[in-house]
Amino acid sequence: MEVRERERRRCGTRERPEPPELPDPQRIRFAHRHHELRIFRWPGTAADENATTHRRTPPRLLFIHGIGMGHAVYDRFIATAHLECEVVCVDLPGFGDSPEPRDPLSIAGTADLLATCIRRLRLGPLTPVGHSMGAQVAAELAARHPNLVERVVLIAPTVNRRERTVGKQTLRMLQDFANNSPVVLAKGLIAYIRTGPLWFVRKLRPTLEHRVEDALPRILGPTLVLRGEDDPVSPRDWAREMTALLPDGELREIPDRGHEALIASGEPAARIMLDWLADHPVRNPKRNPKRKPARSPAKNPTRSPAKNPTRSPAGKAQSREGSSPKTK
Repeated sequence: MEVRERERRRCGTRERPEPPELPDPQRIRFAHRHHELRIFRWPGTAADENATTHRRTPPRLLFIHGIGMGHAVYDRFIATAHLECEVVCVDLPGFGDSPEPRDPLSIAGTADLLATCIRRLRLGPLTPVGHSMGAQVAAELAARHPNLVERVVLIAPTVNRRERTVGKQTLRMLQDFANNSPVVLAKGLIAYIRTGPLWFVRKLRPTLEHRVEDALPRILGPTLVLRGEDDPVSPRDWAREMTALLPDGELREIPDRGHEALIASGEPAARIMLDWLADHPVRNPKRNPKRKPARSPAKNPTRSPAKNPTRSPAGKAQSREGSSPKTK
């Protein structure tokens, strides 16, 4: 017990129950033009309790995977987040269960595709949670479609602007894999084989070309940058640089974890994220009561009367309209 308590304090997380096995999700196929997405939706245990206790609606997360992956390899992370949130996962075109399109989208194009999906399925506003390449997509989604986004979580964000080459990224990934467990290697290998080397290479190019630092200053909501303490792909200096570009950013680290922290053991990362979400609550503007327009200040009784006290009815209407705040 003492060892667990010390580890809990070191990770900076609150005590939570162990996540149960994930139930079968709601599965949605979304197609737009020549691209298809597979959506997987878990209402979350908190959402189930909310239906009977009438508590505040739990936050809705949109999880966006990294390159070569699909949602299935993040099962422990999803299961932990599912304890307190509604979780919506997406398999981007050509990854996981989604079919490979004719041409790869840019990172910005992928964000626009997700925005179309969110609007059509009425999923917003929500909190995008992106891992690795998915963090680039999440950043663009928040910057380009702020009305759909409440907060943002960028986990192990890429691509370090000092190492935007295939050779450098391959080296960093090999360094990270060398420190991972056989379980992580097996999961990653299966996912990469399923994606296929040709599609992986085709998608890698727009990932390296994307400049996430251009999107960060346009993200207005609270944003968490979360990295593994031992991550060579998303180093500390790069994470600090990203956080400094955010109008409302915060950097946290996962102890003793690398780039594939969400695959190796998703619980610590999910718990840090849940704590941060609890510290940064948001209110759905659609559910807030409308504020009554402020009353016009009382007229000063000592004020001298106007030279022409008689005005036309049109003038009165114009005066009333100009003195009251605009309401939508």
